[in-house]
Amino acid sequence: MRNRKKFWKIGREEFCTENFDISRSGDIIVKEGNYQYNLYELAKWYGTPLEIVFPFIIEKRVRRIIDTFNYYIKYFGYKGKFTYCYPMKVNPRKEFVLSLVSEGANIEVASANELWIVKRLWEKNRFSSKIKVVCNGPKTEQYLALIAELKKEGLNIIPIIEAPNEFEYLKKFKGDIGVRINLNLRVKSHWDHKIGRFGFNPDEIIELGKIKNLKLLHYHVGSQIEVWEDLVNAVKKAMEVFIKAKKENPTLDTLDIGGGFAIPYEKRKKLYSPEVVIKNIIKNLSNICNEYQIEHPNIICEWGRAVVAPAQVTIFKVLSEKTIPNATAKKWYIVDGSFITNLPDTWGIKQRWHIVPANNANSKRLEKVWLAGISCDADDKYTSGGNYVLLPRLEDSNGEQYIAIFDTGAYQDSFASHLCLLSSPTKLLAQNGDIKVVKKRESSEELGKMFGW
Repeated sequence: MRNRKKFWKIGREEFCTENFDISRSGDIIVKEGNYQYNLYELAKWYGTPLEIVFPFIIEKRVRRIIDTFNYYIKYFGYKGKFTYCYPMKVNPRKEFVLSLVSEGANIEVASANELWIVKRLWEKNRFSSKIKVVCNGPKTEQYLALIAELKKEGLNIIPIIEAPNEFEYLKKFKGDIGVRINLNLRVKSHWDHKIGRFGFNPDEIIELGKIKNLKLLHYHVGSQIEVWEDLVNAVKKAMEVFIKAKKENPTLDTLDIGGGFAIPYEKRKKLYSPEVVIKNIIKNLSNICNEYQIEHPNIICEWGRAVVAPAQVTIFKVLSEKTIPNATAKKWYIVDGSFITNLPDTWGIKQRWHIVPANNANSKRLEKVWLAGISCDADDKYTSGGNYVLLPRLEDSNGEQYIAIFDTGAYQDSFASHLCLLSSPTKLLAQNGDIKVVKKRESSEELGKMFGW
């Protein structure tokens, strides 16, 4: 059993699977204190494709970030305060957002529609008046109007200037504002871009001079950044601009370091821990501020993927197999879901996933396979980058082999669509030992209506 857990990289904090285990019968289980959830049994009961959300994982992960920042702030005698802002674009579903807010998260939005969700929560008194809402993204007239409306109603809302037209409009804004800097910093990341289109270059920010009610300097250098030194180097470079801008803008007191914290999707090698990154961020900020004799800025971070990705598992059933001639994999395993519609990062950015058998995990006979979805598109497949996935042989599974795909809580819900009019997976909420259906699989009639039929 111990060797199987090691082989499938189950029960290991460095791979975000510390809450997972393998039962004696070879089923993958998730442990929440004394409660546990059997993925295989849930898949049989509710059908597949299936997505299961575990709010306790979200809560544990965001609390770790908040507590670690606060620990090192105290350790280094840092004078600024820390605020965690969840970027709603990562997963805007209610069960994700409310779980985060319950643990002290604030909110970052990037569109008028995301801000509308905040407005509903605000009007229903679903969160404290102290919650901070940072508004990024291009500002349409609708977006700007909603920002002004919510500010007037008393929400602690901070719009971020990202373009000259926004700068002109927000000159009249009666409240704190921020400005986004384009650091032009190359980082090791799948999403790295030579030329960024958001924010102002460092020289442009200095040329803006005094900005009324400027509170916050914000940047974002990439997502899924592979080495922790890049996250720290971005802080250093941003502080060069912060120091210059503060001379003209004494109200500037907050640095928003954006997102970028990576998780080990592939489980092939360890990445960095929150403790390593946060310790070095606070240490370097403290040293820089002390050297230049400036007030220690408050810190905001928007690490979304690192918090919510490990909190969702997607489960498919293997329907059939097909021999593959002359390939690294020996068989196609055809599953009852779609990688293009259910896990679009597979197709869009060639994302590699941690895939394990939801049942028969103790099986000693494994097959080198590629996975194929049930849409008619030839790209609806997963080959692990041309390598292969090891899974139990179907002949040993009595016709019931399910697979579990980990870390699917970030971006997949909002990117998902309906190629071939395939239904979305049923979504379950597993919390405090109870299971709740929060989204049903669409019927043919419901899908037809969605597309005008």
